[in-house]
Amino acid sequence: MTELDPFTDVLDGPVYVVTAASGGERDGCLVGFASQCSIDPPRFTVWLSIANRTYQVAREADHLTVHLLHHDDRALAELFGGETGDRVDKFARVGWRPGRGGSPILEQVPTWFTGRIEGRIEGGDHVGFLLAPVAVCPPVEGPPPPLLRYRELYDLEPGHPA
Repeated sequence: MTELDPFTDVLDGPVYVVTAASGGERDGCLVGFASQCSIDPPRFTVWLSIANRTYQVAREADHLTVHLLHHDDRALAELFGGETGDRVDKFARVGWRPGRGGSPILEQVPTWFTGRIEGRIEGGDHVGFLLAPVAVCPPVEGPPPPLLRYRELYDLEPGHPA
């Protein structure tokens, strides 16, 4: 148990797939640490594990794409959270298209944005990527579908240790 467990154990935030491309490589991973961090100017920070291959690709990238997962996206969460790009081409299993800076946009996820990397923040075993939005998904009509939450993925075996 860590000193923060009593606090973090009750959190149940949304989960995201973050994608990156650089140097002819692309990768993506499941992320639970992310948040809007400024209103004006709009900014969002995603935290990538330094053990993850996506972090290696993102270090050299100019842009990242953040996909907000909905309740029906569990299979996508399992692919991007349970497999590692060291052994599997995750993008061979999903529809995608290149966005700004080549950052992959997953076709089945309607809620996403691409951000230009404005800075990096050392945070222990994760590095925060401060993003300025440059492309945002089109508006979705009707009520948004329920989000996929961290607690729903407790049984997911990660492709990499955190």
